[in-house]
Amino acid sequence: MVTSKYYPTVEAIEKASGVLEEILEPTPFQKNQNLSDIYGADVYLKREDLQMVRSYKIRGAYNKIRSIEPESMKNGIVCASAGNHAQGVALAATKMGIKSVVCMPDGAPIMKVENTKRLGAEVRLAKGTYDDAHDLAVQLQEETGMTFIHPYDDDLVIAGQGSIGLEILEQLPDVEAVIVPIGGGGLASGIGSVFKQMSPQTKIIGVEPAGAAGMKLSFERGEVTELDHIEKFVDGAAVQRVGDITF
Repeated sequence: MVTSKYYPTVEAIEKASGVLEEILEPTPFQKNQNLSDIYGADVYLKREDLQMVRSYKIRGAYNKIRSIEPESMKNGIVCASAGNHAQGVALAATKMGIKSVVCMPDGAPIMKVENTKRLGAEVRLAKGTYDDAHDLAVQLQEETGMTFIHPYDDDLVIAGQGSIGLEILEQLPDVEAVIVPIGGGGLASGIGSVFKQMSPQTKIIGVEPAGAAGMKLSFERGEVTELDHIEKFVDGAAVQRVGDITF
C-alpha cells in the first residue's frame, strides 16, 4: 500500500468551495432505491451530472483559473481533455473573458467536442489518446505562452474537486463508504483528502476501467507507472499515466 504525507488541507478545499459559490450551488445527494434494494444498503448518488457542463470538472477548472493573476493569462489558456475538463475550462474561461484553446483526442465524443466549442473554446484535435492531446497542449503552451490548465495533476484543481467531499459530509455526515471513479486521480485525491482529515473512518474505494487501470498498477509497483496500452471505451477515464501529485 502506498502512503503519502501530502494532501490538500481542509482549509484549501474550503477556500475552493467558497470560490465556487460564484458560479454553482451544491449538487443533490439522492438516494437510489433500485441500487439500495439490489445491494441491501442505502446507496446515494452525488448528482454532478446536473452541473452546467454535466460533470464535476467545472469545479477544479474554475478554482484553478480563478486563482491565476490576469497578467499571466494575457495570452489565453490551453488544456488537454477527452471532453469533461474541456467543457469546464471553456465555461470558466468564457465567464472570465479569457481566450481558451482545448486539445482533445480525435476519438472524443462529438457531443463533447461540439459542446466545448459552444462554450467558447477553440478546439484542436490530436490523433490518438488523451496523452497525445496533452503533448499537443504542452507544445502550444511553449509556442504561444498560454497558461496550461492540467485536468488533474494540480493542487488547485484537486482542491476544487475536493469540494464534493465537503458537500457529501454536509449532506450525509455518517456516510460509511464513498465510491469514486479514477482517471488521472484528481477527483479521488480531492475527495479522499477531505475524508482523510475530517472523517477518516469513512472508507474510500477508487474504481478504474479494467482497460486503463493505471492507478492500481502504480500502487502495486509503488511508483507512477505508465501503461503500455489502454482501452478507450470509458473515454473520461482513459489515461495512460496517472498524475504524480494524485499518486
